[in-house]
Amino acid sequence: MTPRGTENRISPTERSLSLVLAALMVVQPLLGLLLPGVYRDVTWIKATWFGNDLITLLVAAPILVVSQASVSRGSRRARLVWLGVQGYAVYNFAYYLLGAALNAFFPLYVLASVVSVLSLIFGLAGTDVAFAARQFSARTPVRSIGGYYTFVAAGLSAVWLGTWAAYIFAERPTPVEPEVFRLVAALDLTIIVTALAAGGVLLWRRNDWGFVISPIAGILASLYLSVLTLNSTVAVIQGIVQAPGELPIWGTLLVPTTAATVLLLIAAGKGNSDGAQSRDAPNQRIEQTTRLEQ
Repeated sequence: MTPRGTENRISPTERSLSLVLAALMVVQPLLGLLLPGVYRDVTWIKATWFGNDLITLLVAAPILVVSQASVSRGSRRARLVWLGVQGYAVYNFAYYLLGAALNAFFPLYVLASVVSVLSLIFGLAGTDVAFAARQFSARTPVRSIGGYYTFVAAGLSAVWLGTWAAYIFAERPTPVEPEVFRLVAALDLTIIVTALAAGGVLLWRRNDWGFVISPIAGILASLYLSVLTLNSTVAVIQGIVQAPGELPIWGTLLVPTTAATVLLLIAAGKGNSDGAQSRDAPNQRIEQTTRLEQ
C-alpha cells in the first residue's frame, strides 16, 4: 500500500523524463514552425505538420508542464492530465518518426519517441491506481462517458477497417495514398482505438484501471482531434481541399469528446481519498481482483 501522503508525488526519474519530454515538445515543433523547408513531404502532408507542431507547442507542452507542477502541489486530477499528455506525445511523435519523409529532424523524432514512451511507462508504473480511482465521485457518469469512448472506438474501427476492406476486396480507392492510409489507420487502431475501448469498457464496469486509462485516452483523443480540426481548417484556407473538407467531421467530434473528458476530470476531484467511492466500492474492487486472478 502506498504510504499516506505520497500518492501524488512524482519520483525523480518521472520528473526528469517529464522535463526532457517537455523540452522536446517545445524544441521539435518550434524547429518545424521556424524551418518548414526541412520537411520533404508533399504539400498537403507539410500542411498537416503545421497543425501538429502548433498544437503541440502552444497547447500540449504547456499542459504537460503545468500538470506536472500541479501534481507536486497535491492536485488530485493533475496526474491524470499529466499522463494523458504523455499519451498524446507517444501518438504524435510516432507520426513524425514513421510518417515524415526522411529529413534533418530524424534523430530528434527518435529521441522524442523514446522519451515519450519511457515517460508514460514510468508514469503509469508510479501511479497508485486504487488511490486514483478513489478520487472520483460516486456519481461520476461512468456509463455515459465509458459508453461514448467505446462508441468512438467502434466507429473509428469501422471506418478504417471498412475502407481497408473496400480497397482490398472491391478495388475502391483510399482517401489518400494507400501507404499514408495504412500508417494513419495502423496508429489509430493500435493506440487511440485500443485506449478508448479499454478505458471505456473498464470505466463502464467501474474497474479501478478505467479511472486511469479513460482520462488518458480522452485527453489524447481531444488533443489530436484539435490537431485534425486545425489541419482541416488550414487545408481549406490554403486551397488544398474544397470547403468544408473534413472540418465538419473532426470539429464535430472534437466537441463531445472534449466535453466528456472535461466532465470526467471534474469528477476526479470530487471523490474521497480516505475512503471508498461508495459503500459498495470495496466489494467491487474485491470482485474485480477476483475476476482478474481468474
